[in-house]
Amino acid sequence: MVSLRFPVSLIGNKGVCTDILYVQTEYQFQPCPASKVRHNLVSKVRHNLVIVLPILTFLIIAIFCLLYLRHMHIAIMNKYAKAMTATKNGDLFCIWNYDGTIAYEDIITQTENFDMKYCIGTGAYGSVYKAQLPSGKVVALKKLHGFEAEVPAFDESFRNEIKVLSEIRHRHIVKLYGYCLHRRIMFLIYEYMEKGSLFSVLCDDVEAMELDWRKRVNIVKGIAHALSYLHHDCINPIVHRDISASNILLNSEWEPSVGDFGTARFLSLDSSNRTIVAGTIGYIAPELAYSMLVGEKCDVYSFGVVALETLVGRHPKELSSSLQSASTDNGITLCDVLDQRLPQPTMSVLLDIVHLAIVAFACLNPNPSSRPTMKCISQHFLTQFTPLSIPLREISLQQLMSQELRHYLNL
Repeated sequence: MVSLRFPVSLIGNKGVCTDILYVQTEYQFQPCPASKVRHNLVSKVRHNLVIVLPILTFLIIAIFCLLYLRHMHIAIMNKYAKAMTATKNGDLFCIWNYDGTIAYEDIITQTENFDMKYCIGTGAYGSVYKAQLPSGKVVALKKLHGFEAEVPAFDESFRNEIKVLSEIRHRHIVKLYGYCLHRRIMFLIYEYMEKGSLFSVLCDDVEAMELDWRKRVNIVKGIAHALSYLHHDCINPIVHRDISASNILLNSEWEPSVGDFGTARFLSLDSSNRTIVAGTIGYIAPELAYSMLVGEKCDVYSFGVVALETLVGRHPKELSSSLQSASTDNGITLCDVLDQRLPQPTMSVLLDIVHLAIVAFACLNPNPSSRPTMKCISQHFLTQFTPLSIPLREISLQQLMSQELRHYLNL
């Protein structure tokens, strides 16, 4: 390549080239070829683009495909879930596993179509089965008897339990995981409570002795907190209407959960809340026999019965003769009627037991308006108990029922 200044001898030299147009024309020089370095660089860039562009294009397409498939999967699952929960010909179906997939087939498979060898209890209109899902989770299934499924009252009870339990959450209220309401098969899926009902534990001498005084105190407190939540913390107050030892379930840690909401009812503030009598004989508040008016104080009465039953180890109706004599005889003490299968409680636990007994007798007041609310009881259990000035082991049944001790506890 030459510049504007160059020797005359270079003119006509075939090996000389220039990129200057004037020199090319004037002296017949050839244009210079492109630089080899530049040529190599361009070649490499082109070569890399040939390799990278297809890979990049493939990755972009793959990402878009994955996003599209995920979107379609979610849309299909939502559509399927809505279809399964929709009512059709009176059927209602909503069962889910812990990974979000429908688990109806799992239930049928794990129970071998509800074989009796998986049955852990039978009631008046249904049976309870134990099943382990593929995820490893153990659940309890309450299945309506086939011939009872067509009875409107039982169908309504199942649907009512779904309605109530779907709207509430509390650590001492049994959890509903799913349900199937079909004209051919009806069952509910609950969390599994390893120890069964409080009633069954108290009826078994070995298990009753495992249920020591501290556990019994905690069970009564847990029930109180659950009922306080139903009565006072829900948007619409809920009355259980069937609080009994059979409907208090215990897990592996002996912690209680209130179950069986088939007769539960949302209270309406603008109606009389009159209803037919519901509940278990021996736990039903006496005013329901003549007023038919359901309210929170009906549950309060039932709670009092369960609290005493937990302390004495049997239904308190067997205390009737003791209670009658207590009105004239101060000799019968609380320690005389406590569950004799357990050793006498220590003084620290006995103070809790005395407080529970005072609360229980206050709940059994024949006059509903004189019974404390569950909120008052729950808050009382959360505060530190005030020591009593009288010897705890000498407290009589008559003293427990007195207004003096009740006012002392602000009940």
